[in-house]
Amino acid sequence: MSDPRLRDHMPLLTDTWGLPEAESFVAAKEARWTRDGLGHWALFAGGRYVGWGGFQKEGEEWDFGLVLRPQDFGLGGRIVRKALAFAQTDPRIPFVTFLLPPSRRNLGALARIGARPVGSRDYGNAHFLKYRLEMPRPDNSRT
Repeated sequence: MSDPRLRDHMPLLTDTWGLPEAESFVAAKEARWTRDGLGHWALFAGGRYVGWGGFQKEGEEWDFGLVLRPQDFGLGGRIVRKALAFAQTDPRIPFVTFLLPPSRRNLGALARIGARPVGSRDYGNAHFLKYRLEMPRPDNSRT
C-alpha cells in the first residue's frame, strides 16, 4: 500500500502506510467479516502473497475491490473470474458494483465481463466511477 504505483489510484489512501496503519486496516476488514459474513481475502499465488481483494458491503450493495502488488498485476483477470464465480453462487449477491477512481483509464476489462457504468459516487473525500455487474445464477434445474 506504500507503493506509489498503487497510491496513484487509491484516492482514499492519503496517510503514510506503516505497521500501525496495516494493523488498523486488517482489523477493519476483519470487522466486515464479522458484521456481514463476507469481506476481503488475502490473496496468494504459488504460496506467495500477491495482494488483497473481495467483496465489501456498501449499504445494500456488494462492492468488489482488488489491490495487487505491482509485480502481480497480470493475475488480476484470473482472480476476478474466480471471485465472480464465487459471487454467482452466493444468493446474497444479486449484483456486484465496482468503484474506480477517474485516474483509471483502461476500463475495457469491465466491459468484457459485462459491467456497465451506472454513474459516479463520492466516497470519503474522493470521487469514483461506479459500474454494476448483474450476477446470473447457475441453472440448477437440470440434473
